Amino acid sequence: MLAGIIGLPNVGKSSLFNALTNLNTPVGSYMFATKEEAKGIVFLEDERLNNLQKLHQTKRLIKATFEFIDIPALVSGSSKGEGLGNHFLQTIRNVDCLVHVVRCFHDEDVLHAFETLDPIRDIETIQLELNYADLEQIEKRLSKTKKGPRDDEYEILIKLRDALYEDIPIRRLVLTDEELKLIRSYNFLSLKPLLYVANVDEKDLGIETTFIEQIKAYALKDNANVITLSAKVELELRDLDEEDKTLFMEELNISESVGNKVVRGAFDLLKLETFFTSGEIETRAWTFKTGMNAKECAGVIHSDIERGFIRAETVAYHDLMTYGSDQAAKEAGKVRLEGKDYLVKDGDVIYFRFNV
Repeated sequence: MLAGIIGLPNVGKSSLFNALTNLNTPVGSYMFATKEEAKGIVFLEDERLNNLQKLHQTKRLIKATFEFIDIPALVSGSSKGEGLGNHFLQTIRNVDCLVHVVRCFHDEDVLHAFETLDPIRDIETIQLELNYADLEQIEKRLSKTKKGPRDDEYEILIKLRDALYEDIPIRRLVLTDEELKLIRSYNFLSLKPLLYVANVDEKDLGIETTFIEQIKAYALKDNANVITLSAKVELELRDLDEEDKTLFMEELNISESVGNKVVRGAFDLLKLETFFTSGEIETRAWTFKTGMNAKECAGVIHSDIERGFIRAETVAYHDLMTYGSDQAAKEAGKVRLEGKDYLVKDGDVIYFRFNV
């Protein structure tokens, strides 16, 4: 899965990206300190995976991952070539979701694009650029397409264009599954699921400030998720040894790593869950969308397993850990043989039987 990190200049995007990925992209207090996109992978820490490894004495452990791309800051007019954003708007068309970093911190040494703090104004500035980029794409398509007697794609593009003219993002429209299928290939930016990251002052960690309340209320319009953190603090935590890091996190009432917080926010947003495979050779976390069946989840591992699916030998993680071994769980009747239509649940430990 891939998420694009967006936001105005000097909101803490690159600091967050570095804290997430342990990379060191340029960070500055001046406008457009980041001039190139950067990619990095975040591993999701999951205690269940570690416990399964201990249970099976596994040689190799493979965690769930999420990839992030940090693009240069967007500004008003980015869709028309202002700042550095025109090219980079196109690079995030293939991401699964957008992580929009919103500045909620005061720092006279870090320039602000608008000089004053106003999270909702900043959010709407970026959203307009996403809208404009989509509108330009639609108008180019419509200029080359003549309406036919049953041109459903033409009709839905007109519907989207009219909404964007009113500054309404596509994600706020009620679209049928068929309409979504027709526009899937366009990868519209204003249709992407949104995770807002409110980047606050250290002193505001754990406090429901007016800014946070405003962002959460606004996020309801987009069915977006909101998480709060201090990118500056997270970057400082990254460079501490484990003992000092634990003490610092306890002092600031930070319960989990920034990577887990953001990745879990993205998981919830995209309705993603985790199933496990575990044995002597490898214990691994696999990511799947809520509502996928056993055969579809087999395809997450390999298309051959999906094609030759026979059944899924399944046990819930908690049952396996309660009984302490696969054999004991079987004897207790907790290991089930599920068919292709079984809806996989978060935490299922599965052994797929197949034949190709």
